[in-house]
Amino acid sequence: MRLLLVEDDCALQANLKQHLEDANFGVDCAADGEDGLFLASEYPYDAAIIDVGLPKINGIALIEAMRKRQLDYPVLILTARDSWQDKVAGLDAGADDYLTKPFHPQELLARVKALIRRAAGKASPLLENGPLTINTSAAEVRLGNQLVNLSASEYRLLEYLMLHQGAVQAKTVLIEHLYDQDFDLDSNVIEVFIRRLRRKLDPDNALGLIETLRGQGYRMNCVGRKGKE
Repeated sequence: MRLLLVEDDCALQANLKQHLEDANFGVDCAADGEDGLFLASEYPYDAAIIDVGLPKINGIALIEAMRKRQLDYPVLILTARDSWQDKVAGLDAGADDYLTKPFHPQELLARVKALIRRAAGKASPLLENGPLTINTSAAEVRLGNQLVNLSASEYRLLEYLMLHQGAVQAKTVLIEHLYDQDFDLDSNVIEVFIRRLRRKLDPDNALGLIETLRGQGYRMNCVGRKGKE
């Protein structure tokens, strides 16, 4: 999952970016609303975290501009402790949730994950597809009762495919949603990770979990629950 973080407090921005990356998110950062609007308009994100008190363009105006440009991914706003007016204004502008400063990074993570799940039509933190289950809260993958060990990049790719089961995802789309703006878009990294996921989850292709569509991309097929222990 790829996030946009717009926060002008350098220390807080760095702290949040580290926590989000530790939780397997790709994160692009901006320190003011003008740069935030540029990034929001140029790159695909799964969610945005936006502080209200931004220079150049404040957070409320930034959210309004994003919604006018039909950027409909979830937005979490960060507000001052006693500013209920900012909360109301942010939600009216098109934000989906808010978090009051100071806050614990784990609460931020939980709220962002919930917003992304809801945007994908998933209410539960458990994503299931036949015998394959992902606990997005714990970043834990199981095949039946067996815990599957994945690298951070493998997990990000699998989670994205699971959130978009049945939909074809081009390699460039996967790269843009999983990695930050400096990543080499010509890399074959997605192909490598797809091979690794197949080897770990479905080595004999008995389930047919991840399908390659030549010239189009990859699709997480929806499989039955048969065989799940």
